[in-house]
Amino acid sequence: MFSKLKLLFKDTVIYGSSTILARSLNYLLVPLYANKLSTFDNGVQTIIYANIALANVLFSYGLETSYLKVVSDSAHRDRDETQLFSTAFITLLVTSTLFAVIIVLFAPFIAQLIGLSASDFIFVRYAALILWIDTLLVIPFAELRLKRKAVQFAIARVVGVIAVVASAIILIVPFHFGLPGVFIAEAFGSLVSLLLVIPVFRQFRIFFSTLQLREMLRIGLPYVPTGIAGLLIHLIDRNILIRIPPAEVERLYGHGYQASDIVGIYGRIAAFGVVLQLFIQVFRFAWQPFFLQHAKDPEAKRLFQHVLSISTLFTMFLALAATFFVPDLVRYHYAGSFYLLPPRYWIGLSILPWIFLSYVFDMVSTNLSAGLLITGNTRYLPVVTFAGAAVTALFCWWLIPLSGMDGAASAIVAGTAVMCVVMAWYSLKVFPIRYDWLKLFLLLVAGIALAMLQFNTVQHFSNSLTITLLKAGLLAIYFVLALLLFRQEVMLVFNKVVGRLNAK
Repeated sequence: MFSKLKLLFKDTVIYGSSTILARSLNYLLVPLYANKLSTFDNGVQTIIYANIALANVLFSYGLETSYLKVVSDSAHRDRDETQLFSTAFITLLVTSTLFAVIIVLFAPFIAQLIGLSASDFIFVRYAALILWIDTLLVIPFAELRLKRKAVQFAIARVVGVIAVVASAIILIVPFHFGLPGVFIAEAFGSLVSLLLVIPVFRQFRIFFSTLQLREMLRIGLPYVPTGIAGLLIHLIDRNILIRIPPAEVERLYGHGYQASDIVGIYGRIAAFGVVLQLFIQVFRFAWQPFFLQHAKDPEAKRLFQHVLSISTLFTMFLALAATFFVPDLVRYHYAGSFYLLPPRYWIGLSILPWIFLSYVFDMVSTNLSAGLLITGNTRYLPVVTFAGAAVTALFCWWLIPLSGMDGAASAIVAGTAVMCVVMAWYSLKVFPIRYDWLKLFLLLVAGIALAMLQFNTVQHFSNSLTITLLKAGLLAIYFVLALLLFRQEVMLVFNKVVGRLNAK
């Protein structure tokens, strides 16, 4: 048993590390695109990439999950796995080619449908190419996961991202390809990943089974609506922002901006949420095997209570620190010649506190999901996701015309908060735990109050050192308050750290 858990942990570390590394490398492109492309071009790229994420769900229609399930079952039923691989791959090859051709043929209409000009159709065609290659990767990547070839999986993913970053820099900086260079680089990176998984195709045969496909579709198709709903929580804002009327854009941001500019600014500013996103991703990779391993322990519920308190406390502290200092990092003139984001983007910095706050609720939801998975009540997860998506969409339609980017970001907070509440409702019903909700609420309110105090106070100072010291002081006050409210959890962590140091 212990040896199996060690293998699980090892694979989790590899998958998690590769995902985090890939995201971190991709993040290097944010300053490049912001500095070398116009806000308008960044808006076009943002809106198309948002819809690529949605289209990916439709292109693969749950076949990755169903393939994993069916092949896992086949190991116990003496079925030929190569037939399943071939059936799944041929199916996706045929349907993705058909979908891509339709997108290419109707690109001008699709461009207008997603809020762009018909003249931007060429970028929609680039998106079709990217979607087609990415879909061809679905089954080979699933096969690598099934065969526990985590290293090969990680190499294919990370090298693909390195190819994207390197080719984007080459195409945009010395060769001045502009926006087309962004899409060409993305397609090239996906192609590199595909070439790296070619050894998986050794088991491919010219074989197709309607019966096997029907079985996989029965399992996979129900995941499609949930997948789309989950993505909409973080992507509906861009699709509604692009539709702000010109008069409203001018009222909110003055002359010289179009809706695409606003989407470009919003997308680049929101990308700084990666500070918390990566932390939650790391936690999520470690959390699921951890709670499944300890679910039957006598002190499991007490343990999970402490985990939620500690992880949420740390996320709130990180969110407050990011709220204080990330805007300064964005506005800093590095070596007197370079900004992370040029001044034209700074009108969107006000969305950052909202973006960071949404990840606090995301962390709580991640903790609470343990109750549903431990008890097998996963049927409630789609309800949670659809509730969040519905609230996000509703608030976006309501708030974006009133306050633009700030309305979009606050809609994300509303959606994630509702997801958190609905998740708590179902999770605690099937797996009751007495969490320290009052303490967490007080700490959340204190964080919001300190953020507002910081915003209203720093405007009266011009000296950067004074402002930095003020922010550090407010952060220290928050840290002390957290220590006072969660003394028991802090002592647990302290004793654990001291114990490890003494052991060394």
